[in-house]
Amino acid sequence: MKGFSIIIVTWNALNHLKNYLPSVVETEYPDFEIIIADNASDDGSKQWIKSTYPDVKIATFDRNYGYCGGNNRAVPFTEKEILLFLNNDVRVDKNWLHGINKAFKDDMTAAVQPKMLSDKEPEKFEYAGAAGGFIDKYGYPFCRGRIFEEVEKDEGQYDNNRNLFWASGAALAIRKDLFRETGGFDEDFEFHMEEIDLCWRLQNLGYQIGYAPDSVVYHLGGGSLPMGSPRKVYYNFRNSLFMLWKNYSSFSLRKRFGIRILLDIVAAWKALAQGKPKEWWAVAKAHLHFLKDLGKVSRKRAYLQKQRVNKDDPDAMLNFSIIWQHFLKAVKKFKNLP
Repeated sequence: MKGFSIIIVTWNALNHLKNYLPSVVETEYPDFEIIIADNASDDGSKQWIKSTYPDVKIATFDRNYGYCGGNNRAVPFTEKEILLFLNNDVRVDKNWLHGINKAFKDDMTAAVQPKMLSDKEPEKFEYAGAAGGFIDKYGYPFCRGRIFEEVEKDEGQYDNNRNLFWASGAALAIRKDLFRETGGFDEDFEFHMEEIDLCWRLQNLGYQIGYAPDSVVYHLGGGSLPMGSPRKVYYNFRNSLFMLWKNYSSFSLRKRFGIRILLDIVAAWKALAQGKPKEWWAVAKAHLHFLKDLGKVSRKRAYLQKQRVNKDDPDAMLNFSIIWQHFLKAVKKFKNLP
């Protein structure tokens, strides 16, 4: 059996810890530890943890490093071979680690995601991860069980083991040695898509991303940046460009990156036509900041391309446009995609 170090990043979220940490502590598994990565909270979180769960480790930082920075800085406090990054608003089944452990039997499986259901509507998948993540050939992310805003009910339709493109950062298990080898989360991302970038880097090194359907967690979601927030739009578009430029194969960078730019422009002007000028500006600002950082991102690409084993794009990148399938062909469920 693998040992798990469960890392939970938090910042002034005592209410979430009171609601969700008890289920994690009550996990039934012989070898795990819990590390709270506290990003300089001043709401009494540390005092409550020490008095309520004295066996839970606390890694205290001097300021708020966000998701990427908090998780990266918590890794030196861990003692087990598998890191499990868990959001502070996730409730877990007591036997959830057994399924994830089983998914790591293949030595080429670098990371694993459990089935992720909604804490508000447990019969439905949760937006952020559902039954595992994929991207289309232009880099747009979606999930088994969630395409854009269409979220499916869980009826066991995705309870099969198949490789994913990305595992949700809300509940992401990864081998510690590979996390360190790849440099961990890219802190330039700040929010959103850092887990997709990490999973893509792992696949370019020849590893695969697994799924554990018999491991179930329930995610509240929407805590950091609400849906429709111009700030969320900005990070999604900017970080997607960062990710594509870093990780695309040479073929896709030549043939597909320009089309993705055009699709972003269409999205921006569609937002403006719908009376959403802040969203239009968020997309424009994302592209401006990408251009400003292009030199830095290009240096990262040069390094990563030298390291990669797979010269082509990963097999789990689905070779169609999800924009075309969803908005023009009205496909609403993953199982109906080509």
